[in-house]
Amino acid sequence: MSVKSLKTSGRALAVSLLLLAGQAQATELLNSSYDVSRELFAALNPPFAKQWASENNGDRLTIKQSHAGSSKQALAILQGLKADVVTYNQVTDVQILHDRGRLLPADWQSRLANHSSPFYSTMAFLVRKGNPKNIHSWQDLGRSDVKLIFPNPKTSGNARYTYLAAWGAAWKADGGDKAKTEQFMTRFLKNVEVFDTGGRGATTSFVERGLGDVLISFESEVNNIRNQYPDQQFEVVVPKVNILAEFPVAWLDKNVKARGTEKAAKAYLNYLYSPPAQKIITDFYYRVNNPQLMGQLKDRFPETELFRVEDLFGGWSEAMKTHFASGGELDQLLAAGRN
Repeated sequence: MSVKSLKTSGRALAVSLLLLAGQAQATELLNSSYDVSRELFAALNPPFAKQWASENNGDRLTIKQSHAGSSKQALAILQGLKADVVTYNQVTDVQILHDRGRLLPADWQSRLANHSSPFYSTMAFLVRKGNPKNIHSWQDLGRSDVKLIFPNPKTSGNARYTYLAAWGAAWKADGGDKAKTEQFMTRFLKNVEVFDTGGRGATTSFVERGLGDVLISFESEVNNIRNQYPDQQFEVVVPKVNILAEFPVAWLDKNVKARGTEKAAKAYLNYLYSPPAQKIITDFYYRVNNPQLMGQLKDRFPETELFRVEDLFGGWSEAMKTHFASGGELDQLLAAGRN
């Protein structure tokens, strides 16, 4: 073989090796998330992928999303879905991945700021043009002339927040009288026209099928729906007493170590706390623990008195056992409403 041929072959080999190296430099993450977070992560993922590439020698990062009711998502992971990170709307749906799957350590909430919640929200009401039923408070939702749409608390973290927010507001209004609170909750649940499995299904029922007078969901979701359907002129009501809805995130240690994605998974979740990401998050009507940024957005986020699940229900573990377990308060209240 001539010297010229050797040089040509050498260059071809070098190009092939570079191409192979480029193919190897490709990381993929799977983010398992709750039902109504599609648009949020569609906005967050591209700038992080760009940032990751610039900091990691051009590594092409692909972030895939999986969306459903958060409890269904957690169950899918326990059944084998190989998610790298979870971004949920309820602590128990992350905790179960430790309790039943040992996919992450017991102290996972201490690994990132604000109990591993880079943002938070509360519940809000989406009402039809002109607010014809004059809805302003949780108490209004117990009236016999009001029909409600929200997901099933058995399958949706979104719906569990709705149920606990309604209970807590009634409890406070009734001075801690459990009998009166249960009477209100029986009426409240009886007014639900349809229980969809997740928040996106509930949105479809309200917006596209025209069911119900009030859609109850996260403040972020109802504002985004209002903006998405300007022709329907929906209005948003944030009640004066409400629940703090935390949105916990975590990397799944067992999965990321097996898949070699630990560095990218940790960087991705830390990115959610960065100023650029926090700005995107507030654009989607989620609240953040950044006083300066929130101070600039007072018109976007009405003041409301927020209570924690820990304050009124003894924490999520106790709330799940008392209210959402088979035969618990929710089942009893639904049965009472049918009688």
